[in-house]
Amino acid sequence: MNPLLSPYKTVFETVPFNEIKNEHFLPAIEEAIKQGREEVATIVENTAVPGFENTIEKLERSGELVSKIAEVFFNLNSAETNDEIQQIAREFSPKLTEYGNDIMLNEKLFARIRAVYEQANSDLNEEQKMLLDKTYRAFTRNGANLNEDDKQKLREIDNELAGLSLRFGENVLTETNDFELVLEKEDLGGLPEDITVAAAELAEEKGQAGKYIFTQHYPSYVPFITYSDKRELREKMVKAFGSRAFKDNERNNEELVKRIALLRQQKAELLGFENHADYMLQERMAETPVKVKTFLEELRQVAQPAAEKEVGELKEFAREKDGIEDLQKWDFAYYSEKMKQEKFQIDDEILKPYFRLEDVIEGAFKVAVKLYGISFEERDDIQKYHPDVVTYEVKDEKGDHLAVFYADFYPRKGKRNGAWMTSYRSQKRINGENRRPHISIVCNFTKPTKNKPSLLTFREVLTLFHEFGHSLHGILANGTYASLSGTSVYWDFVELPSQIMENWCYEKECLDLFARHFENGELIPAELVERLKKSATFMEGYATLRQVGLAKLDMAWHAADPAGVGRVGDYEETVLKETEVLPWISSSNTSCSFSHIFQGGYSAGYYSYKWAEVLDADAFEYFKEKGIFNAGVAGKFKKLLSAGGTRHPMELYREFRGSEPDTKALLRRAGLV
Repeated sequence: MNPLLSPYKTVFETVPFNEIKNEHFLPAIEEAIKQGREEVATIVENTAVPGFENTIEKLERSGELVSKIAEVFFNLNSAETNDEIQQIAREFSPKLTEYGNDIMLNEKLFARIRAVYEQANSDLNEEQKMLLDKTYRAFTRNGANLNEDDKQKLREIDNELAGLSLRFGENVLTETNDFELVLEKEDLGGLPEDITVAAAELAEEKGQAGKYIFTQHYPSYVPFITYSDKRELREKMVKAFGSRAFKDNERNNEELVKRIALLRQQKAELLGFENHADYMLQERMAETPVKVKTFLEELRQVAQPAAEKEVGELKEFAREKDGIEDLQKWDFAYYSEKMKQEKFQIDDEILKPYFRLEDVIEGAFKVAVKLYGISFEERDDIQKYHPDVVTYEVKDEKGDHLAVFYADFYPRKGKRNGAWMTSYRSQKRINGENRRPHISIVCNFTKPTKNKPSLLTFREVLTLFHEFGHSLHGILANGTYASLSGTSVYWDFVELPSQIMENWCYEKECLDLFARHFENGELIPAELVERLKKSATFMEGYATLRQVGLAKLDMAWHAADPAGVGRVGDYEETVLKETEVLPWISSSNTSCSFSHIFQGGYSAGYYSYKWAEVLDADAFEYFKEKGIFNAGVAGKFKKLLSAGGTRHPMELYREFRGSEPDTKALLRRAGLV
């Protein structure tokens, strides 16, 4: 028996990871696709007049087995992959793409959908109307109106894109894993003890006892470039990181980047759009590339002079401190950290003892209790895909089951860099039953050592709260249809629930729930919190300009025809020249490892981080006015979270806030106005 094809007989019907083997995936997806095709055929062959229930709702419910298997597979390919899984993905992904295209390009199916769409819809409720609109748009946006020749072209483009995206991600992961900086004790100047202990333990694991190994994984890379006194080693580390998948070897992503961008352009033109950004933004709050570019330019005009002033001060600081006459990118984190220490008497080493990972997790849970009345209870009877994963049952204010929550916090070879939230089962209602979601967050935090627990930097605390915010969006989902549930919202709205959670981390009232010294249990001092808040806008002009630059790079690849792009490095340098305030490193390239836009779902959407910051800054001002745990405001925000994609995001936001967001809220918080 293939466990992926049977109903899960586990607690809460969670994924039976202990029973699933790699060889189960391909046979399972083939059988699931077969069943999905049969379900679609039943809709198409129905002789009854097309209606919402027998067409739109039936289609929404079709292919549930496909989704169930795909969610497990792709989550493992991100969080616990290996060579065998990556090889399977090269067959698995095209099968899924072909299945999706077979549905979207089915003329008879689309004829039924169009018939329902063109009927008077007064008898449908708001959520049903949204599902109908979304379904109709999905088909028209995916080629339903194309002729047969163009449909075939679209299939070929989609199949090739699926394979290229996988290869892009595999190359970045391999390049990240392959780099090791092996050091002797005398090379460790400036590095905090817990970082060097972790490096020593890694060296021991790899058979190099007595040495210290640093990697390109964030918990190793970021502290190294921030604290290492050895300038030549910081340079080596930064250049290695920047050149991932940009070197002259078989893992170079330059041709993949150009090919992906070109295929996206061809697909957009095939579907009647000017470019990929034009196509993508039709389904976003920003609506058009012009609006995105205008938004980014408005931010740039404010951030650029601030960034230039900040970097000018940093250059002077480095010159006075160490006689550095040519401040480089590998100096920025190091000297900005030292400058922040002098200005605010605060740094990660002062803060980390108050942020033991287990306490921060508990703090996030306590915030959820205070805001939304939900609680988290650790369970040891839910199967895991790796021993590091911790599993919880989430309960509502009445103590009833609300969701399952997986937490996976430490880096390892089979996990890609970064942090993300995902799901193994979306919330939906079937035959009156509210099937609750199974939500997961995956991060890469500093591992505990033999002598110390996992102590988080403040940036890692923000990351945990950020991903937890995404999780709450999924956990509190309360719709009827999976495709409108939880985080299934416009891409430039999806970051609001995550980014707003970061704001609580600067408030003493929140920090007192969990920020205790790991050795003596003392609460984080009020004056330390004040210094933390004052330091929050340090180098904010530079940070904002950097995000604007990345968003402009994304739009450069996707808001114009990339056919004329020659060398990726030259093209990127031209695009980013305006937003660079430090000397360019010719051996580095962002595009070749820009997984957000070439592997993830952020193509023509990287701007959404800053867009959502406008929303979250404005929304948190409302919380601050009424109290950060005010029940009335929290109740309104809970309603926004629970609604998912059942209504237009601006409508949900206006209902919560009483007005549209004030775009100056972001600049006020950043100290830029």
